[in-house]
Amino acid sequence: MAASNRIGRGRSQLPTCYYEGFLEKKSIKDKMGRKLWTSLCGNVLFFYNNTKDNVYIEKLDLSDLVSVNDDRCRDRNLDAARFTLHMKNEDIKMIAPSLEARELWKGFMLSVSKLSVPSSLNLLPGQIHMMREIIEKEKIRQRLLSSPPPPLVTVQSDMPPCYHNVTRVEAEYLLERNSVRGNLLLRPGHDGTSFALTTCQDINGRPVFKHYRVSRSHEGGFTIALETPITCETLHDVVNCMLKKSNGVYVPLLMEEHYEKSITFIETNKENGERNVLCPKAPSPTPPVPPPKPAFVETKHENGETSVHLPRCPSPTPLPPPKPVPRNQTSQSETNTHETAYINVSNAGEYEMDQTACPPPPVLPRLQAGEKKILVPPGYCKTTSQRNGLSRVPKNIPKCERKHVDISELLEVLNRRRNQE
Repeated sequence: MAASNRIGRGRSQLPTCYYEGFLEKKSIKDKMGRKLWTSLCGNVLFFYNNTKDNVYIEKLDLSDLVSVNDDRCRDRNLDAARFTLHMKNEDIKMIAPSLEARELWKGFMLSVSKLSVPSSLNLLPGQIHMMREIIEKEKIRQRLLSSPPPPLVTVQSDMPPCYHNVTRVEAEYLLERNSVRGNLLLRPGHDGTSFALTTCQDINGRPVFKHYRVSRSHEGGFTIALETPITCETLHDVVNCMLKKSNGVYVPLLMEEHYEKSITFIETNKENGERNVLCPKAPSPTPPVPPPKPAFVETKHENGETSVHLPRCPSPTPLPPPKPVPRNQTSQSETNTHETAYINVSNAGEYEMDQTACPPPPVLPRLQAGEKKILVPPGYCKTTSQRNGLSRVPKNIPKCERKHVDISELLEVLNRRRNQE
């Protein structure tokens, strides 16, 4: 069915062109026919105003073609050959410039629509061979359209490091400007489904560029389109194959992107109008976080009440009480207090003491039996003052008399001494 008059796609975006030439088209709606340049691309006829136009004005899908018949009516132009396309919904009349052109148009239209060479046409052997090749191409094209397209490799991690999303011209410019870093890169193809390898070599001071098409194979993987095609499983294998075939002459182009390490901005000074590059102030250090408070503990009692309190700290292990000492050994322990050094360790055998490193403690003179040493705080003179003391009191007083001391008599003695002084 013919499409409405509107601007369509360019020729570069259309399927492969099998045959083209001038045809005069006239449908039932058209009162007069128009001579248009016609191209058979795939199983669709595209019509142009002239041969130089890049955008078609109408198209006719031949998938609805039922049959093609010759028109036997006479025309003033004896060279003109009429034929009618019987579609499912309408009939379209065509006029070819010659009988030979009419037979070719009929043969190509029936071949791409029925996918078989028509036997009722008067065709030469070379023309029949040409139509068989077109039928094979059309079968492959329709099979690719019916099958789901393979997923495109768009994830950056699946791409080789030398992949750059640039066009053909941009790839040449990139390789020429960065010849020190590499001379080979992988880029997307012009059709959006294939890829291409672009290389650059300096010959006599002039850069020479070469481009290699990398297409997807139907069995999976990728194929480098050469006279002897090379099949690889992944794009990484494609790049490695080129490096191996060139004996290491080709080097992948790796571009190291530069990133700023600090935030800078340009600000205009309001006083003098100068523009300066400024850097924001560094944030103040985070204040120290106080230690978390101890969590409260809920305790349920037998009567159903619930109390909340802080967790108790474990109490220290109580020391065992000292063993009782007999009375006959008490005096000996008191007299030997200054002569014996004790180690307050449960297992004294675990520690060894160096006798040479530690000097022996000084030996204090023994006191006479019954004599007590006066304790003097540090910093005070050892000689006691006798003004307020009782040193004049005789020491050898029987114990029985010491128990019956009259306090009033003691006070009178003290007052008498004060008055004498």
